[in-house]
Amino acid sequence: MKSPDLYLLLTMLLACCVAIAMFVQPQQANAVFTPSQSQNQSNVDQQRQDTEKQTRPEIEKQRQQIEQQGQKNLDQEAIAALQETQNAIKAISASKTSEAMAAIERASGKLNVLLARHPEKGLIPVSQEVIVIDNAPRDSKQILELSYNAAKAFDDSNFPAARVLLDALRSEIRDRTYNLPLATYPDALKNAARLLDQKKQDDAKAVLLDAVDTLVAVDQVTPIPLLLARATVNGAQVTAQKDKDTAQKMLEAARVELLRAKLLGYAGKDPEYNALNNDISNLEKQIKGRGEVASLFTGLKDKLASFIKRHADKKQTGQAQGGQQQAQR
Repeated sequence: MKSPDLYLLLTMLLACCVAIAMFVQPQQANAVFTPSQSQNQSNVDQQRQDTEKQTRPEIEKQRQQIEQQGQKNLDQEAIAALQETQNAIKAISASKTSEAMAAIERASGKLNVLLARHPEKGLIPVSQEVIVIDNAPRDSKQILELSYNAAKAFDDSNFPAARVLLDALRSEIRDRTYNLPLATYPDALKNAARLLDQKKQDDAKAVLLDAVDTLVAVDQVTPIPLLLARATVNGAQVTAQKDKDTAQKMLEAARVELLRAKLLGYAGKDPEYNALNNDISNLEKQIKGRGEVASLFTGLKDKLASFIKRHADKKQTGQAQGGQQQAQR
C-alpha cells in the first residue's frame, strides 16, 4: 500500500505535468489542439485522426453558429443599464455625485423597462463568449486514469490539483453567457442611490462594484466527440456504396468517439449511448451483408443530432466574478 503522503505527491506531480502540457499547447480561443500521430496507430485511430482534420472547419462553423445565435439573444436595455452603472462608478470616483445619481437613475429606468417586459425572467443576457476547449486525451485508458486521479484529489480536498485534472478532461464547445440578475440588481441600484443621498460615496461605490462583479454565468456545452461521431457517420454513409471496408472503419471510429464522450462525463450514464452503439453494430452487419442501409443511416444520424441538441440545451449556472470586465468584451 502506498502511504497517503506518497499518493498525494504522485497526484501533484501528475497535475503539474498536465498543467505544463496545457500551457505549451496553442492558446488561441478558437483553436482545436490535436496531438501528433504515432507511427503505430491502429486503422481506427488513423481514421479518427483523418476525420478530425476534415471536421475542424465544421467545429469552427458550429462555434460561429452558436456565437451568432447567442449574440441575437443579448438584451440591449440590460447592456445599457450595466453601462450606466459603470458610468456611475466612474462619476463617484471623480467626486461627481450628481452625475453618478443621474447615471443610476438612467440605469434604474432601463431596468424598469426590463421588469415590465420580462416579469417572468430572472436573468437577462448582457455578454457572451464561445470557445473551443479540447484538452482531453484520445486514449480511453488515459481518460480513466485522469478521472480516477481527479476524483481522488477532490476526495482529499486537494482542489487545485482536481481543477487541473478536470480541465484535462474537456473536449467541448463552451457557450458562456453572462446575465444581469433582475431579482437583485434593481435593489442594488436603489441602495446605492440611498447611500449617495446620505453622502456615503464610498459605500455607494462598493455596492455598485459588487453588483457589476457578480453577474450570473450560464454555461452550455456541445461535446466535440459527439460532433466528430456525427461527421464520421455522415462520411461512412457517403462511402458505404463504393468502399464498404472503409465505411465500417469509419463507423468503428464513430463508436470510439461515443466512448470518449461517455468517459469524459458528457451525460456518461445516459442510456442513449448504448442505443447508438447498437445502431452502429446493426449498420456494420447490414453493410457487411449487403443489406439496405439508407434508412439505418438516417435513423442513426437523427438520434445523434437529437443527442447533441440535448447536451447543448443543458444549462449550468454559477456566479460570475469579474462581471464588469466580462460584460465589456
